Amino acid sequence: MRVQTPQNPDLTQKLKIDQEALAKPEWLKIRPPNGKYADIAAILRIKKLATVCAEAHCPNISECWSGGTATFMLMGETCTRACRFCYVKSGNPKGLLDATEPQRLVEAVEIMKLEYVVLTCVTRDDLPDGGAAHFAACIKALKAAHPKLLIEVLISDLNGNLDALKTIVDAKPEVIAHNLETVERLQGDVRDPRANYKKSLKILEETKKMDPTRYTKSAQMLGLGETEEEVVQSMKDLRAIDVDIVTYGQYLRPSPFHIAIHEYVKPEQFKKYEVLAKEHGFLYCASGAFVRSSYKAGELFMKNILKKRGEVS
Repeated sequence: MRVQTPQNPDLTQKLKIDQEALAKPEWLKIRPPNGKYADIAAILRIKKLATVCAEAHCPNISECWSGGTATFMLMGETCTRACRFCYVKSGNPKGLLDATEPQRLVEAVEIMKLEYVVLTCVTRDDLPDGGAAHFAACIKALKAAHPKLLIEVLISDLNGNLDALKTIVDAKPEVIAHNLETVERLQGDVRDPRANYKKSLKILEETKKMDPTRYTKSAQMLGLGETEEEVVQSMKDLRAIDVDIVTYGQYLRPSPFHIAIHEYVKPEQFKKYEVLAKEHGFLYCASGAFVRSSYKAGELFMKNILKKRGEVS
């Protein structure tokens, strides 16, 4: 796995905290898996499907899988980028795609009896369209087989390719998400150099312009040295382009080779961000230590937005 040195020497020095001394607080506890977890893991192995839950070492894998939910990661397990927070393997997939993936997704959703599914992907800069056509094929196959299924997609920045973005938008997933990951000042130290704040905002903005009926969503990790003022500014930037949903979660270092944790954000601060987000006009905000961009996606989205608008019973 490639791990790149942060571009900002001051931040590098600032983040050289003794991670042993930065002990995990009491509120950072994860429940162990139960039988349902094992059942879903077996299904995914049989169908040869990757999940971001496992590949990114998500702290909610027990809770979500035990509740019968999983976020499927499309287009393989190898990302062409090397963000400094992410555990997903980095490399060159050499343009390879699995044409059977859409059908295997259909079968897995049927077996798991899902009502809401989240599809994300590795970034595929090796493909001219960033994998957009494959992404759209998966969405269309799921909708054809399961007409009542609600689909959320968490997409890459597609390297700014708006034609590729339109391919995904035209497939009409109910929610289209793309993550800012962190505040503007820390982008260069946290994300791959090919990603940046303005490019990510542009993808979200153009999504809404292409189809205003799609819900848009973004997420940020906290605990990397951001200030409250910077987080609030990112809220303003997202609302300025009509992003509907935002989530905030604690960054948890996946290995000693990844960017260090600057602080463990307290529960009351997460609650404050939730209140502030609602005051800024977001339809919904999930904010907490273990919240991730697709955390309890079906529950949060369906119960708190669609039902309020009468779009589902």
